[in-house]
Amino acid sequence: MELEVRHLRVICAIGESGSLTKAAKALRLSQPGLTAQLRRIETMLGGRLFERTSGGAVPTAFGELVLTRARAVLPAIDDLTQGLRAPGRPHTIRVGSVNAPLLPGLIAALRELHPGSRVTTITRGASTRLVELVDSGHLDLAVVGDCPSFELAARPGVVLHPVATQPVFAIMPEGHRLAAQHEVTLRQLAEEDWVVPPPDDDRVREYWSTVFHAAGLTIRVLHEVEGPVLIDLLLAGEGVSLCQATFRQQPGLAVRPIAGDPLWYRHLLAWRREGPVGGEIAGPAARAYADVVGRNPVYPAWLSSSVASEVRW
Repeated sequence: MELEVRHLRVICAIGESGSLTKAAKALRLSQPGLTAQLRRIETMLGGRLFERTSGGAVPTAFGELVLTRARAVLPAIDDLTQGLRAPGRPHTIRVGSVNAPLLPGLIAALRELHPGSRVTTITRGASTRLVELVDSGHLDLAVVGDCPSFELAARPGVVLHPVATQPVFAIMPEGHRLAAQHEVTLRQLAEEDWVVPPPDDDRVREYWSTVFHAAGLTIRVLHEVEGPVLIDLLLAGEGVSLCQATFRQQPGLAVRPIAGDPLWYRHLLAWRREGPVGGEIAGPAARAYADVVGRNPVYPAWLSSSVASEVRW
């Protein structure tokens, strides 16, 4: 067995996500299949690359060395396959995104601004990793986000352009007692069980906890899951959570503002200063965001309310 590019992508996917489960999902592999691949790669390289811990997959010293080499090699391979194109082959614009509502509109705008180009996308849970991928040249553009006091760190080679700042709302089953109210308080939420995503590099969970702690409260986590499973548990009445103000309305769920608007989230674009995508995308991104403001009726009502507070950033 010889080392191949796909093996480097497996190693990097595990290193980026810190989890074999997340890496398998990103690579569209089964977890047992990915685990078997990793074992074969480790056997071929002659050393253990990751230690399995309760917190995920942590690189060994040897694994850190291999990751450093792989991250240096893969951009060059991508440049070879995407930059040195045969005549007539379309240019590729590589886009990354967290869970952001403006991505579809952004893709449409990129196709209009760069006719004939292919637009490819990947998603990641943490904004920090997406900014790293833009900085390293793996991505041309990324939709990212941050929170007050937990802003994304600036990088010399990356432009971080704010698109929109919005409040964070509470989300719960539509039959929940708090759903009968026009808005809920932090104290009321602290009295409930919670369904939350796992902590990640973007530190959103840390921001939530900090805001509750400042009010003398704590979040009582019952379930720590993500994606569709989180929504399913909310629908099953297993607790409450928080969501973006632009969360798409779903039957069975109720979205409510939080009194005093104590929590905020900011959408940003990240692009390489020397990359193919630049400031021309800022206006279309703002319009893409405006198009999704009405995805649930609560946010437009909040925006038009005389009590809607100014952003505290």
